[in-house]
Amino acid sequence: MAELKLFRTWSTPFALRIIWALKLKGIEYETIFEDLTNKSPLLLQHNPVLKKVPVLVHDGKAIAESLVILEYIEETWQNTPILPKDPYEKAMARFWAKFNDDKLLPSVWQVLRTQGKEQEEATAAFMENLKFIEEVLRGKIFFGGETIGFLDLALGWMANLVSVFEEVIGFKLVDSETFPLIFSWMQSFSDVPIIRDNWPPRDKLITRYQVIYMRNTLQLQATAPK
Repeated sequence: MAELKLFRTWSTPFALRIIWALKLKGIEYETIFEDLTNKSPLLLQHNPVLKKVPVLVHDGKAIAESLVILEYIEETWQNTPILPKDPYEKAMARFWAKFNDDKLLPSVWQVLRTQGKEQEEATAAFMENLKFIEEVLRGKIFFGGETIGFLDLALGWMANLVSVFEEVIGFKLVDSETFPLIFSWMQSFSDVPIIRDNWPPRDKLITRYQVIYMRNTLQLQATAPK
């Protein structure tokens, strides 16, 4: 059997994409947890350019960047496909996955980093990005259609972290009235056992993001004009 190792942290949503894909395809692997404040020599050896997780090591060959890893998994293990066969649909799945990483995720991180008027603007930007995602879901249960696919895995962080962020910041980001399709998808996605059984502990996530939010708040207060 091929040796397969996944370098990750306990909380990163990017590694979850890899875990879900491997579980969907029934592929066994070894998990190696990393402390990014004290990166192991092995991580630095396998990812000397970016020096971050996730990294998948397959028979000694390292692959970095979660979307790249997903495509590698898809091409290496072709059972239970996660990418559409149709070239256009495949291209669209890749496009919206990149939109998530380049636009959607940065906009929600900005909500956690700001306060007051800037936070309102950041929230509005996140909502604008969500409108595009809502339209992509129209007429579907999952982004992959009837089953979970590549784009579901790329956007899967929303099904868990959105509610965590809402608890931390104290207001709603996604509800059934404003984004009914996303709201329904978040529930359907979370109900799949492979997804549900591999979430990080919710209480630890809330504590983690509360610390980040409070740290940002204190920094903003310290730099605000007197």
